[in-house]
Order: sequence, then structure tokens, then C-alpha cells
Amino acid sequence: MDTNSLFRLDNRVALVTGGSRGIGRMIAAGFVAQGAKVYVSSRKAEACEETASALGPNCIALPMDVATVEGCQALAAALAAREQQLDILVNNAGSAWGEAFDIFPEKGWDKVMELNVKSPFFLTQALHGLLKASGAQGRPAKVINITSVDGQRVNPWETYSYQASKAALIHLTRRMAARLIRDQIVVSSLAPGAFPSDMNKAARDHGDGVAKRIPAGRIGMEEDMAGAAIYLASRAGDYVVGETLTVDGGLVNASLGGSIDA
Repeated sequence: MDTNSLFRLDNRVALVTGGSRGIGRMIAAGFVAQGAKVYVSSRKAEACEETASALGPNCIALPMDVATVEGCQALAAALAAREQQLDILVNNAGSAWGEAFDIFPEKGWDKVMELNVKSPFFLTQALHGLLKASGAQGRPAKVINITSVDGQRVNPWETYSYQASKAALIHLTRRMAARLIRDQIVVSSLAPGAFPSDMNKAARDHGDGVAKRIPAGRIGMEEDMAGAAIYLASRAGDYVVGETLTVDGGLVNASLGGSIDA
């Protein structure tokens, strides 16, 4: 057993959507540190270029808006023009919407469901050929969907479409896993809790207060997210199929009560 290389990602190509900031950037940084060549994508080209510059020559900006099927297909085509195969896909791009029940708008439903549920499916579909080219017995390709603890339990915030979308993506992960494993593609998901980001402003701006309601006594750090993603992406996670790995300091599975915004 070679445990020295168990978590290495040398000579692997990864694509991280929403990779220019927040959780996506944490994951991209971890992959680069483990030897992967990482493409980061988001709709903001300048943010992608800044992240690529900060993470070094093995990180490449590939900006694209994946909010539509056409955008997913365009990103897949852009990657195919550069690479013959894709070893790791991280479906991280997402959005949230919070508004009172009585006035929650249709656009707040459609925008979130389309980006958080529809886009991961159609981007994976568009990249199926590159993922199959990578996947092999003993070395499967990986698809990692970024879900949320909000898909596993109810929080007090009126983010109806966000919570529904993350629950849907958790189940979609299992369904995709059942189909794609026959192509030597392993699908799994990560469900983050409170990590500081533009989407989770409570953890970003009021981390000490949020930490008091987390069993582990702190909010998530970059290493927590990077480590979990590296585990699923590397040889270490090859036998973890269709699973959702909860990374939340115990909020969902070791909490005696209370909720936080995550």
C-alpha cells in the first residue's frame, strides 16, 4: 500500500466552476498544491485571471457563464480545445435567493434551480466524453457536486429555492453516480457548512458568533474544504460512490439543536 501518493493529483486535469472565489477557490488551491492542472471558471473573466495568477502556472482561467445549457456546452467545447480528457470536474457554481414567503418571486426560484441543479447535470453531460476518456478501471474520473448542509436540514432563513436546490442536487448526485459508474466515472458530493464566502456572509462577517452554534467551535477553514475535496478527487476516494460528504464541524450530525446560515 502506497500511502505516500494516496492523496496526490499529479498529472490530473481538473475543472472547477465557480472557482474564482470562495469554496471553489479553496478547492482549486488544494488541487494545485497536490499536483493537478486546474482550470477555474466563472462568469467574471477578471476574477478568474486573478485567481489563476495567484495560484500559479498550473491554474488556468477559463471564464464562462454556465447558467444556461448553451453556456455549459460552450465551456465543455473550450476545455475540449485544450485537453483530450478531464480527470476531475467540480460543479461548484451556484447562487442563492432569500425573500419572505409571501413575496418570494418566480425569478428567485428559476435562477437558483437552474444554476444549482440544472447546470451541474448539463455540464457533466457536455463533458461526458472527456470524462470517459479519463476513466479507467482502477483510476476512475471524478465528478464532485458541491451541495450544502441546507440540503440536509432546514435553517431559519427564507431561502426556499436554495434549500430545495441543494436537496435536489444531493439526490441527483446519487442518480448520476448510478449511471456514470459504468463508464468508470465516480460521482459524489461535498456538503459544506459555515465557510466564509460571499454567499455565506454570516460566516464571513460574523464568524465568532456563528462558531458558537457549531459543535466543533469554529467555522470552516480553507484546509477543511481543500482536504475533503482532495480526498474525493484522489485515489483515496475511488471507492466512495454516490456519497455526500458533510463538512460542517458537526452541525448536521452532531448537533443538539440550533441552526446557522450555511
